[in-house]
This record gives sequence, structure tokens and C-alpha cells, in this order.
Amino acid sequence: MAVKLFSPYTIKDVTFKNRVVMAPMCMYSSHNEDGHIQNWHRTHYTSRAVGQVGLIIVEATSVAPQGRITPRDLGIWSDKHVEGFTELVSLMKEHGAKTGIQLAHAGRKAVLEGEILAPSALAFNEKMKTPKEMSKTDIEETIEAFKKGAERAAKAGFDVIEIHGAHGYLINEFLSPLSNKRTDEYGGSAQNRYRFLRDVIDAVKTVWDGPLFVRVSAHDYHEEGLSPNDYIHYSQWMKEQGVDLIDVSSGALVPAHIDVYPGYQVKYSETIKNGASIPTGAVGLITTGIQAEEILQNERADLVFLARELLRDPYWPRTAAKELGVNIEGPKQYERGWI
Repeated sequence: MAVKLFSPYTIKDVTFKNRVVMAPMCMYSSHNEDGHIQNWHRTHYTSRAVGQVGLIIVEATSVAPQGRITPRDLGIWSDKHVEGFTELVSLMKEHGAKTGIQLAHAGRKAVLEGEILAPSALAFNEKMKTPKEMSKTDIEETIEAFKKGAERAAKAGFDVIEIHGAHGYLINEFLSPLSNKRTDEYGGSAQNRYRFLRDVIDAVKTVWDGPLFVRVSAHDYHEEGLSPNDYIHYSQWMKEQGVDLIDVSSGALVPAHIDVYPGYQVKYSETIKNGASIPTGAVGLITTGIQAEEILQNERADLVFLARELLRDPYWPRTAAKELGVNIEGPKQYERGWI
């Protein structure tokens, strides 16, 4: 049986050389607090491209200054950010990786001075700031910010855009009844709570025709919150809008206890993939090649997203290939040590 982890995967006209994806992970390293790429990002991401990761998705990158999680987050709210991302994309592509960027807005989880925004004026917990409930103007401006961010990502040469709809940030806050108490057309029913994401997707697609992913938190881990079955409906709507893949994570919308174990979120990916008939990516304590291969062979996901394991081992694809008994091509400069 052919090893699926190292088989190519094509979405639209973009082919990833394998199914290994570097999940977005915040580095909090834009040390001038201006959202710009620094040497750390150049080294960090390019190392994983050298390590033969098929698709590298750059960390949550804010579409607006007040949408950063911290002052040191990357940003794409200005045309001045494009140059740094263009260079970063070029560095990664030199080593055969496809490149993605996660467009984000932190909503009520922004840890910043000044006003922060959310669907409703509800703080994440007692230690965090109470946000301002977004006006219609705030909503329109934020949708436009996602569109402009996508336009800049296209100019920078990214292959994939991922919209961040997970982990308790702004889009996730609109989707869940735990954080969205609005009584207008953006709150109440599931269709209304989906409206903000619907508008963001529509706006992004006016300037972007490449592969489009959405990351979701498929479980709120709260009896009054959303579960994977709710996300089947959301994912069907996303599919109808032209989203190509759902990146399935979970949690972080509200404080909650989560039992974590190897592959604990894979079942959510499988539920959405089968229920909505849409490609998915699985993420969450996936650490070995055998584990990743099982997920793919049993059609529980189409791509495998790795996070902390790629922090520990930038050359994880080689590690996994050896474990699975296959040879993969590495950098010519490393040939003496690669086999």
C-alpha cells in the first residue's frame, strides 16, 4: 500500500508535494509592535521549508491593529506589510514548500490598550477586558479589512489563505451562542450567527480565487455551546460559498476543561468531513508518522496539520518518512546526512 502522507494533494491549481501542513502558531515576535516580519520569522518558517513540509501556514496575522492578540503579532492591515511577506514567501518557495497565511482578528481576546471589539459586550473571563459590542459600521469595516488583507496576501504571492474562525477569536465569537447575544441580523439563529463569516468569505473571494481554508473550533466544550454536529451545517454553508477545506481544531471560546490525548480532535475532523462532504485537515497532538498515516488511510482527514511537533523537530517529514519506510528527497546540501 502506498504511503499516503507523502503523496501529493491538489486543490484547484495548487499541488502540495505531501500531506504535511505546518499549522499556524503565533510567534509574538514582531518586536517593534508594528506587525512587520522580522529575522525570526525568516529563519523559523524557512527552516520548515528546508525540512520538506508540504504546506506552511504563517501564524495568525491581523487584518486590523485592534485585531491583534498582542502588540507583537504580525499584521497585514497596511500595504507596507506586503514587502516583508513577499520576501518570506520567496524564501519558503525556494525549498519547494507551498505557502499559506492565516488572516485573523482577535475580537474580545485581544490583550491591547484601548478599545477592543466583539459581537457582544461580554468578556472572555473576569481577568480580561470587556469589549465594545460592534456596530454595523464596525462590522462593515472589519469585513473590508479581511478583504484588504486577502488582497495583500495575494500580492505577496501566498498559495493559500486560511480564515481564522477558531479559538475564541472574532469569527468564532460570532458563530457561538455563548459569545454572540446580538438581536440583529448577526445574532440569534444559526444562520444569523453565521452571517459575519459568510460576509467575510464573500468579501475575500472577490479578490482571491486560490485555495481557501477556514479554521474552526468544532467543539465549545460547554453544554450550551456548539458541537461538531453544529459545524456540519456551518461547513456545508462554507462549501456552498467555495471554501475548499475545513481545518478542524476545538475549544478556547470560553474557559473550559478539555481532556487532551493523542489525536483528540481527529474525530471532529472525521465528523465534519463525512457529514458535510468537504475536505478537512486534522490537528491536535499528532506526533508520529504512523499516527498521521492512520488518519489519512482511514479517511479521517485529507491533510495532517502539525503544530508543536514541528517546533520540536523542523525536519519532522524526514523523521516520519524513516518511520514509514519511505525515502523523501531532501536538500542537496544535506545529502550526506539525509539518508
